[in-house]
Amino acid sequence: MNKVSPSHQIRKLIRTRDSSFHPRNRRYKWWVLVNVMIGTFMAVLDGTIVNTGLPKIMASFGVGIDKIQWVVTAYMLAMAVALPTAGWLADKFGYKRMYFMGMLLFTIGSALCGMAPNEDMLIISRIIQGIGAGCVQPIGMAIVTREFPPQQRGVALGFWSIAAAASVSFGPLFGGYLVDNFSWPLIFDVNIPIGIIGLLATIVIQKEHINKQVRNFDLTGFISVSLFLPLLLYAFTEGNAVTNSAGWAAPHVLLCFGISAIAFAVFVTAELTTDQPLIDLRLLGEHNFGICNIIMLLFGIGMFGSTFLLPLFLQNSLGNTAVQSGAVFLPVGIIQGTMAPIIGRVADKTNAKVPIIIGISLLTFSFILNSQFSFLTEHHFIMTSLYIRGLGLGMIFTPLNTISLLGIPREKMAQASGITNTVRQLGGSFGVAILTTILTARITYHTQMYGEALNPNSQVYQNVQTNLGYHIQQSSGKSKVSAASLGKSVIVAQANKEAYIQAINDDFTIAAVATILGGLPVLLLRTKKKQLYSKSVKK
Repeated sequence: MNKVSPSHQIRKLIRTRDSSFHPRNRRYKWWVLVNVMIGTFMAVLDGTIVNTGLPKIMASFGVGIDKIQWVVTAYMLAMAVALPTAGWLADKFGYKRMYFMGMLLFTIGSALCGMAPNEDMLIISRIIQGIGAGCVQPIGMAIVTREFPPQQRGVALGFWSIAAAASVSFGPLFGGYLVDNFSWPLIFDVNIPIGIIGLLATIVIQKEHINKQVRNFDLTGFISVSLFLPLLLYAFTEGNAVTNSAGWAAPHVLLCFGISAIAFAVFVTAELTTDQPLIDLRLLGEHNFGICNIIMLLFGIGMFGSTFLLPLFLQNSLGNTAVQSGAVFLPVGIIQGTMAPIIGRVADKTNAKVPIIIGISLLTFSFILNSQFSFLTEHHFIMTSLYIRGLGLGMIFTPLNTISLLGIPREKMAQASGITNTVRQLGGSFGVAILTTILTARITYHTQMYGEALNPNSQVYQNVQTNLGYHIQQSSGKSKVSAASLGKSVIVAQANKEAYIQAINDDFTIAAVATILGGLPVLLLRTKKKQLYSKSVKK
């Protein structure tokens, strides 16, 4: 009887363990999908978990909404700049290596956010986070689309969407719990253990893939887009900032708009004339891919902007706690995550435009419901709008992603996914910036309108003031003069509260309009499955 050496047994055990992670193993692509879902969960989580903590961060640093919105915008903007660069880095240095580096940078940025002593350092740390997330998301999506054949991509992208949906659901709720019971820095520190798990999973599961046809780095495109996006968003937000008395006519605002316009012109010219662009804008010439990115841009304005607004309304207008305002998002992600793989399978076998159009209609309707908020809005009304929103989102993104990538060659997947995610983040960045700017302007407008409507000489005003003064005097024991003064303050405070709510409603109306506009190009999509699949396979 032959004896087997211990070293031989160990090698056999290692080979058996590693067989599941071999690229030729049919289970390998599913392990890779799980690995990518971890990174996606982490990156999307930090885009949602911070929203419920914004009021506490504003109070902690003593800043207004025009400043604190950069905590959200800086993250999304850094992602938008990093996304196209990630494709080149993945081609040059390897997909596994750059996916790992993106997760590592994100984890480090999370630790720095938790230690930030002021709002400026917090924003800088968020930029570091965003750069890491800007590598994780497009590379992860490219890895999934590379490993799965076209006929399985709808299902794979559906499960990939579950990670994003889970972050949407549990991020605000968990963030609200941490803010209410501990402190806001923990909403960033929670990413650290998730990041460590993701890093270890990447080392164990993924096998390296390097594109042998690597283009030169487009420095002109990188510099121009890095100037164009931040300066444009800064000019948008600074135009109505409280600290800017000159408004849109301020010299620094006009200068930012001017430099941004020049940088944009340089960027487009460079990308269309160079043989090796940073962002291959020519891919937008592919019919479905170009139309899907227009849709993504407009959706991002409404979706991300509205997610930024709702916690502010719940906490500042209705007096909800952070955990209460976070809990309302729980069903959104659950419904979206449940629907995504189902709709992905449907989109693989039928006309994908049907669920997209239904989803757009539901999403628009949810924004219209949100535009009817008041200080008496009941909880079930808010939740109904969010149920509808989750259902709509679950029906939109999986078939949209599937259609957009079907006509893209495999060697262009990194570039294509980078463009898609860049456009989505751009829409989100512009959404937060534009809706914040409009919110500030509309608050001022409605405050003036309510102020003019308050006529101290009218009999109604005097009756309300008298009754309030009497109630305050009886309940608090204050003097008649003090109670009357407090009565005036209550009336003014209520008018300001109404102005704030009306401004929120105006923003939700704009989100609904942006969603409708985003839905119109869906009618132009081509969804003849056999032609698309054969075209994709040939390429």
